[in-house]
Amino acid sequence: MSSPIITVDHLCKSYILRHQKRESYISLRDVLAEKAKSFFKKKSSEGFKSKEEFLALDDISFDVNQGDRIGIIGRNGAGKSTLLKILSRIVTPTKGRISIEGRVASLLEVGTGFHPELTGRENIFLNGSILGMSRTEIKNKFDAIVDFSGVEKFLDTPVKRYSSGMYVRLAFAVAAHLEPEILIVDEVLAVGDAEFQKKCLGKMRDISVAGRTILFVSHNMQAVQKLCQTGMLLHNGKIIAKGKIEDVINSYIENTDSAVYLFKIPPPDNFMEINGYAYQVQIEDEFGNPSAEIPVGRNWQVRVFFRLNKDTEHFIIAVGIVTSFDLALQTSWSEANKFQAGNYEAVFRNTDILFTSGQYKLVVGLSTYERAFHYVENAAWLTISEAGFINNEKRVVNTLSGLLLNPMSIKIEKK
Repeated sequence: MSSPIITVDHLCKSYILRHQKRESYISLRDVLAEKAKSFFKKKSSEGFKSKEEFLALDDISFDVNQGDRIGIIGRNGAGKSTLLKILSRIVTPTKGRISIEGRVASLLEVGTGFHPELTGRENIFLNGSILGMSRTEIKNKFDAIVDFSGVEKFLDTPVKRYSSGMYVRLAFAVAAHLEPEILIVDEVLAVGDAEFQKKCLGKMRDISVAGRTILFVSHNMQAVQKLCQTGMLLHNGKIIAKGKIEDVINSYIENTDSAVYLFKIPPPDNFMEINGYAYQVQIEDEFGNPSAEIPVGRNWQVRVFFRLNKDTEHFIIAVGIVTSFDLALQTSWSEANKFQAGNYEAVFRNTDILFTSGQYKLVVGLSTYERAFHYVENAAWLTISEAGFINNEKRVVNTLSGLLLNPMSIKIEKK
């Protein structure tokens, strides 16, 4: 049996988080007084700054063999991107050891390895050189890279004028065609359109068939399941599940906290600069009572709490329902209207479509003139229990019966 191409042994990565106490109001006189004191007495930092250690990765170990296609999944903040950055030699570990045999190509962030002032053509050669390819090798692959990326018209345009989707198309084309032994791909493929994502998944399958290794991070469970044979589930920097990709995805779904009906949404970094933002989602039964689990066959509703920072014309709020494998099922939009600044609640009632048992993700979007200013992919989880009532009869229904549960009128006649 051949030795692993990647070995990770008791890997840890910690960061020091510094918290600075903020005063509600500090006058210029206070600032000058503090500066004067510092000449005579060393200012104590106690009560002003505090430090704590954050373990992004906590003692993880695993091996990867040549030709493996591994999906790395987990909630935001689980440590997935940190792990890939360490494997890509971008970040150094705090403790532990990694061993990698072969050339690594990484696609971690949009535009990584590109110089914005250079054209697409020049960046192909620059990126190829960074990956260790000779100029002759890059020339031999050049036409295939351009054809795959679909940016031929803009090849001699500086990439600073590219959209994020064009950036990703060209970056992935370079990384995939320059034949690395190990390809590491983070969530960046989500930037591309559906057609390009399909091309990327097909290309990665071709790469693995040729004996190369792929590490793939994504929140799109459908894409992970299609591409990967095995998987790892990270939670709070630890590996809590390893094995067949189907089993790992099921563990991910089961570990989602379903006994929750109120979901807080962290505000975006620029929350005071945009028109507004959603900050909370509540799951309720058909009578408006908060409920962590809806019996199958019953109606339910979703209450979205949001704030508008300014008067907004042509405002629309939307809620989408997506399976745990990122298959979009339904989206509902409010009518476009003008809203004044303030706090609001929007209630979306489901009365005509019955979903089978399982967990569904809710997507929330706020927009004006069809331009989204706040979009949340994992706003909340809707849990439909297996036991319930269908056509007023007590039933137990599992997901094997399909995604939707619309009882049909059936009439049988003897002829």
